[in-house]
Amino acid sequence: MSVVFDTPVVVLGCGNRLFGDDGLGPSVVDHLLKNFAIPENVTVLDAGTGVRNLLFDIALGERIVKKLIVVDAIDAGRTPGEILEIDPGEISAKKLFDFSMHQMPTSNLLQELKDLCRVDVKIFSVQVECIPEFVRPGLSETLARSLPEVCRKILKECAAA
Repeated sequence: MSVVFDTPVVVLGCGNRLFGDDGLGPSVVDHLLKNFAIPENVTVLDAGTGVRNLLFDIALGERIVKKLIVVDAIDAGRTPGEILEIDPGEISAKKLFDFSMHQMPTSNLLQELKDLCRVDVKIFSVQVECIPEFVRPGLSETLARSLPEVCRKILKECAAA
C-alpha cells in the first residue's frame, strides 16, 4: 500500500511503541495532534517502524513534498531527553547503528531525498533514557517531559517552510 502525500510539509514519527523510549516518534505525533493546531500545509503521520516505505512513496511521488521532518529516538551517549537536530549527511557510518529509524537504507534514502529529490530533510531526535530488551510500552518520564519542546521545534520548522 502506498501513501499519497498532498501537502508540501510532512512530519513522520518513527519508532516502536512497544519498546519504551523507542516509541518517541509516535508519541510526538500523538502529542502534536492532541495539543497543537497543525497548519493546513502539514501532514503529521505515525510511521511506526515502516518509515522506509513512506520515504519511497515520497521519493517516487509527484514531488509535492518539499520539507520532510523525521522524529525518532537516538542513542548517541548524550543526556537523556536532550533534543538533537541531525542532518542526514552528518550521520556517520559508525553512528548509523545508534540511530534507530530502523537503519539502512533509511539514512541513505533520506540523503537521496535531500540531494536528488530536493526535499528539505530535517531530523529531530531525542536521546533515549532506556530502550528495554523486552516489550514495555511507554516512554520514560524524561522523554515524556521532552514532548512539548520537541513539538514546538517541529512546528517552528513547519512555519519556516
